[in-house]
Amino acid sequence: MLLAIDVGNTNISLGVFDQEVLRTTARLATSKEKTADEYAVDLMNVLSLHGEDVSKIEDCIISSVVPSVSASVSSAVAFLCDTVPLMVGPGVKTGLNIKIDNPAQLGADLVTGAVAALNEYTLPCIIIDMGTATTLSVLDRNGAFLGGTIGAGMRMTFNALAEGTAALPSVSITAPKSVIGKNTVDCMQSGIVLGTAAMLDGLIDRIEEELGERATVVATGGLSREVISYCKNDIIYNENLLLDGLRLIYEKNN
Repeated sequence: MLLAIDVGNTNISLGVFDQEVLRTTARLATSKEKTADEYAVDLMNVLSLHGEDVSKIEDCIISSVVPSVSASVSSAVAFLCDTVPLMVGPGVKTGLNIKIDNPAQLGADLVTGAVAALNEYTLPCIIIDMGTATTLSVLDRNGAFLGGTIGAGMRMTFNALAEGTAALPSVSITAPKSVIGKNTVDCMQSGIVLGTAAMLDGLIDRIEEELGERATVVATGGLSREVISYCKNDIIYNENLLLDGLRLIYEKNN
Protein backbone atom coordinates (compact mmCIF):
# COMPACT_ATOMS: atom_id res chain seq x y z
CA MET A 1 0.00 0.00 0.00
CA LEU A 2 1.01 3.61 -0.60
CA LEU A 3 0.95 6.36 2.01
CA ALA A 4 0.43 9.82 0.49
CA ILE A 5 1.14 12.86 2.67
CA ASP A 6 0.48 16.53 1.89
CA VAL A 7 2.12 18.87 4.41
CA GLY A 8 0.37 22.23 4.50
CA ASN A 9 0.92 25.26 6.71
CA THR A 10 -2.10 24.40 8.89
CA ASN A 11 -2.83 20.71 8.36
CA ILE A 12 -1.14 17.53 7.20
CA SER A 13 -3.43 15.43 4.98
CA LEU A 14 -2.87 11.68 4.81
CA GLY A 15 -4.16 9.10 2.37
CA VAL A 16 -3.62 5.35 2.19
CA PHE A 17 -3.97 3.85 -1.29
CA ASP A 18 -4.39 0.23 -2.26
CA GLN A 19 -3.51 0.47 -5.97
CA GLU A 20 -5.88 3.23 -7.22
CA VAL A 21 -8.35 2.88 -4.34
CA LEU A 22 -8.14 5.52 -1.60
CA ARG A 23 -8.82 3.43 1.51
CA THR A 24 -8.32 5.97 4.27
CA THR A 25 -7.96 9.72 4.74
CA ALA A 26 -6.93 11.56 7.90
CA ARG A 27 -5.59 14.91 9.08
CA LEU A 28 -3.00 16.03 11.59
CA ALA A 29 -2.22 19.54 12.78
CA THR A 30 1.01 20.92 11.34
CA SER A 31 3.55 21.80 14.02
CA LYS A 32 7.07 23.04 13.39
CA GLU A 33 8.00 22.17 16.96
CA LYS A 34 7.32 18.44 16.76
CA THR A 35 10.20 16.03 16.39
CA ALA A 36 10.37 13.06 14.04
CA ASP A 37 9.61 10.77 16.96
CA GLU A 38 6.49 12.76 17.84
CA TYR A 39 5.28 12.68 14.24
CA ALA A 40 5.94 8.91 14.17
CA VAL A 41 3.65 8.50 17.17
CA ASP A 42 0.99 10.73 15.58
CA LEU A 43 1.14 8.84 12.28
CA MET A 44 0.99 5.45 13.95
CA ASN A 45 -1.93 6.48 16.16
CA VAL A 46 -4.04 8.09 13.45
CA LEU A 47 -3.47 5.23 10.99
CA SER A 48 -4.30 2.67 13.69
CA LEU A 49 -7.42 4.68 14.55
CA HIS A 50 -8.59 4.19 10.96
CA GLY A 51 -7.76 0.50 10.99
CA GLU A 52 -4.57 0.70 8.93
CA ASP A 53 -1.54 -1.47 9.70
CA VAL A 54 1.65 0.56 9.19
CA SER A 55 3.58 -2.66 8.50
CA LYS A 56 1.59 -3.08 5.28
CA ILE A 57 2.61 0.33 3.92
CA GLU A 58 5.21 -0.38 1.25
CA ASP A 59 6.02 3.12 0.07
CA CYS A 60 5.31 6.80 0.67
CA ILE A 61 5.19 10.07 -1.26
CA ILE A 62 5.22 13.51 0.35
CA SER A 63 4.47 17.01 -0.93
CA SER A 64 5.20 19.89 1.40
CA VAL A 65 5.23 23.67 1.64
CA VAL A 66 6.87 23.54 5.08
CA PRO A 67 10.44 22.22 4.63
CA SER A 68 11.23 21.93 8.34
CA VAL A 69 8.14 19.80 8.93
CA SER A 70 8.58 17.64 5.82
CA ALA A 71 12.03 16.58 7.07
CA SER A 72 10.55 15.41 10.38
CA VAL A 73 7.62 13.67 8.70
CA SER A 74 9.92 11.95 6.22
CA SER A 75 12.10 10.65 9.05
CA ALA A 76 9.00 9.47 10.91
CA VAL A 77 7.78 7.52 7.88
CA ALA A 78 11.22 6.00 7.33
CA PHE A 79 11.23 4.81 10.96
CA LEU A 80 7.67 3.42 10.89
CA CYS A 81 7.55 1.90 7.42
CA ASP A 82 11.22 1.19 6.67
CA THR A 83 11.04 3.10 3.40
CA VAL A 84 12.47 6.40 2.15
CA PRO A 85 9.59 8.65 1.01
CA LEU A 86 9.60 10.22 -2.44
CA MET A 87 9.54 14.02 -2.02
CA VAL A 88 7.75 16.05 -4.70
CA GLY A 89 10.25 18.60 -6.01
CA PRO A 90 12.87 19.25 -8.69
CA GLY A 91 13.92 16.07 -10.45
CA VAL A 92 10.67 14.23 -9.78
CA LYS A 93 8.66 13.27 -12.88
CA THR A 94 5.24 14.93 -12.94
CA GLY A 95 4.35 15.07 -16.63
CA LEU A 96 3.47 18.73 -16.12
CA ASN A 97 4.59 21.37 -18.62
CA ILE A 98 5.25 24.37 -16.36
CA LYS A 99 5.29 27.73 -18.15
CA ILE A 100 5.89 30.15 -15.29
CA ASP A 101 8.98 32.39 -15.12
CA ASN A 102 10.84 30.11 -12.71
CA PRO A 103 9.36 26.57 -12.57
CA ALA A 104 11.45 25.78 -9.47
CA GLN A 105 9.37 28.31 -7.52
CA LEU A 106 6.11 26.42 -8.05
CA GLY A 107 4.89 24.97 -4.76
CA ALA A 108 4.65 21.20 -4.43
CA ASP A 109 0.97 21.49 -3.49
CA LEU A 110 0.18 23.41 -6.69
CA VAL A 111 2.09 20.87 -8.77
CA THR A 112 0.23 17.99 -7.13
CA GLY A 113 -3.20 19.55 -7.60
CA ALA A 114 -2.44 20.36 -11.23
CA VAL A 115 -1.31 16.78 -11.96
CA ALA A 116 -4.57 15.43 -10.55
CA ALA A 117 -6.71 17.96 -12.44
CA LEU A 118 -4.84 17.22 -15.67
CA ASN A 119 -5.75 13.56 -15.26
CA GLU A 120 -9.36 13.97 -14.10
CA TYR A 121 -10.94 17.02 -15.75
CA THR A 122 -11.65 18.58 -19.13
CA LEU A 123 -9.17 21.29 -20.13
CA PRO A 124 -8.65 24.18 -19.76
CA CYS A 125 -8.97 23.97 -16.00
CA ILE A 126 -8.81 26.33 -13.03
CA ILE A 127 -7.84 24.73 -9.71
CA ILE A 128 -8.85 26.52 -6.50
CA ASP A 129 -7.09 25.48 -3.30
CA MET A 130 -8.41 27.13 -0.14
CA GLY A 131 -6.26 26.64 2.95
CA THR A 132 -3.91 28.99 4.75
CA ALA A 133 -3.71 30.80 1.40
CA THR A 134 -6.30 30.88 -1.36
CA THR A 135 -4.70 29.96 -4.68
CA LEU A 136 -5.95 29.61 -8.22
CA SER A 137 -3.88 27.65 -10.73
CA VAL A 138 -4.52 27.61 -14.48
CA LEU A 139 -4.02 24.79 -16.99
CA ASP A 140 -4.54 25.68 -20.66
CA ARG A 141 -6.28 23.48 -23.22
CA ASN A 142 -3.00 21.65 -23.87
CA GLY A 143 -2.45 20.91 -20.19
CA ALA A 144 0.36 23.44 -19.67
CA PHE A 145 0.57 25.13 -16.27
CA LEU A 146 0.30 28.85 -17.10
CA GLY A 147 0.42 30.35 -13.60
CA GLY A 148 -2.24 31.61 -11.23
CA THR A 149 -3.06 33.83 -8.26
CA ILE A 150 -2.27 33.76 -4.53
CA GLY A 151 -4.28 35.54 -1.86
CA ALA A 152 -4.72 35.37 1.90
CA GLY A 153 -6.86 32.51 3.14
CA MET A 154 -10.15 33.18 4.90
CA ARG A 155 -8.96 32.03 8.31
CA MET A 156 -5.90 34.26 8.04
CA THR A 157 -8.12 37.21 7.13
CA PHE A 158 -10.52 36.55 10.01
CA ASN A 159 -7.60 36.31 12.43
CA ALA A 160 -6.09 39.53 11.09
CA LEU A 161 -9.38 41.35 11.64
CA ALA A 162 -9.79 40.00 15.18
CA GLU A 163 -6.17 40.64 16.18
CA GLY A 164 -5.69 43.95 14.39
CA THR A 165 -8.82 45.71 15.61
CA ALA A 166 -9.95 46.45 19.15
CA ALA A 167 -13.69 46.12 18.63
CA LEU A 168 -14.06 43.17 16.23
CA PRO A 169 -14.48 39.67 17.71
CA SER A 170 -13.21 36.28 16.54
CA VAL A 171 -16.04 34.53 14.68
CA SER A 172 -16.72 31.22 12.93
CA ILE A 173 -16.16 30.86 9.19
CA THR A 174 -19.76 30.51 8.05
CA ALA A 175 -21.92 32.58 5.73
CA PRO A 176 -24.65 34.85 7.16
CA LYS A 177 -28.25 34.72 5.95
CA SER A 178 -27.93 38.06 4.19
CA VAL A 179 -25.17 39.94 2.39
CA ILE A 180 -26.23 43.05 4.30
CA GLY A 181 -25.21 42.28 7.87
CA LYS A 182 -27.28 43.61 10.76
CA ASN A 183 -24.64 43.02 13.45
CA THR A 184 -20.87 42.86 13.73
CA VAL A 185 -20.58 39.08 13.40
CA ASP A 186 -22.85 38.94 10.33
CA CYS A 187 -20.96 41.83 8.74
CA MET A 188 -17.63 40.09 9.24
CA GLN A 189 -18.94 36.78 7.91
CA SER A 190 -20.48 38.49 4.91
CA GLY A 191 -17.31 40.41 4.14
CA ILE A 192 -15.04 37.37 4.35
CA VAL A 193 -17.14 34.38 3.22
CA LEU A 194 -19.36 36.06 0.63
CA GLY A 195 -16.55 38.45 -0.26
CA THR A 196 -14.28 35.47 -0.99
CA ALA A 197 -17.00 33.89 -3.15
CA ALA A 198 -17.32 37.14 -5.11
CA MET A 199 -13.52 37.34 -5.46
CA LEU A 200 -13.40 33.78 -6.83
CA ASP A 201 -16.15 34.56 -9.33
CA GLY A 202 -14.33 37.69 -10.43
CA LEU A 203 -10.99 35.92 -10.84
CA ILE A 204 -12.58 33.01 -12.72
CA ASP A 205 -14.27 35.44 -15.12
CA ARG A 206 -11.02 37.34 -15.72
CA ILE A 207 -8.98 34.16 -16.20
CA GLU A 208 -11.49 32.87 -18.73
CA GLU A 209 -11.30 36.20 -20.54
CA GLU A 210 -7.51 35.82 -20.82
CA LEU A 211 -7.85 32.19 -21.93
CA GLY A 212 -10.50 33.15 -24.48
CA GLU A 213 -12.71 30.20 -23.49
CA ARG A 214 -14.64 28.66 -20.63
CA ALA A 215 -12.75 26.45 -18.18
CA THR A 216 -13.56 23.58 -15.88
CA VAL A 217 -13.26 24.85 -12.31
CA VAL A 218 -12.41 22.48 -9.46
CA ALA A 219 -11.93 23.38 -5.79
CA THR A 220 -10.17 21.62 -2.95
CA GLY A 221 -8.95 22.55 0.51
CA GLY A 222 -10.60 22.58 3.91
CA LEU A 223 -12.45 25.88 3.51
CA SER A 224 -13.64 25.64 -0.08
CA ARG A 225 -16.82 23.66 0.56
CA GLU A 226 -18.19 26.50 2.71
CA VAL A 227 -17.57 29.08 -0.01
CA ILE A 228 -18.16 27.59 -3.45
CA SER A 229 -21.88 27.08 -2.88
CA TYR A 230 -22.14 30.89 -2.83
CA CYS A 231 -20.25 31.32 -6.11
CA LYS A 232 -22.14 32.05 -9.33
CA ASN A 233 -19.77 29.92 -11.42
CA ASP A 234 -20.13 26.14 -11.54
CA ILE A 235 -17.35 24.73 -9.37
CA ILE A 236 -16.62 21.04 -8.76
CA TYR A 237 -15.59 20.12 -5.21
CA ASN A 238 -12.87 17.46 -4.88
CA GLU A 239 -11.78 16.94 -1.29
CA ASN A 240 -8.98 14.51 -2.16
CA LEU A 241 -7.53 16.20 -5.26
CA LEU A 242 -4.01 16.54 -3.83
CA LEU A 243 -3.92 12.97 -2.54
CA ASP A 244 -4.95 11.73 -6.01
CA GLY A 245 -2.20 13.87 -7.51
CA LEU A 246 0.38 12.37 -5.16
CA ARG A 247 -0.61 8.86 -6.20
CA LEU A 248 -0.30 9.79 -9.88
CA ILE A 249 3.15 11.33 -9.36
CA TYR A 250 4.26 8.25 -7.44
CA GLU A 251 3.14 6.04 -10.34
CA LYS A 252 5.03 8.18 -12.86
CA ASN A 253 8.23 7.67 -10.87
CA ASN A 254 7.76 3.94 -10.24
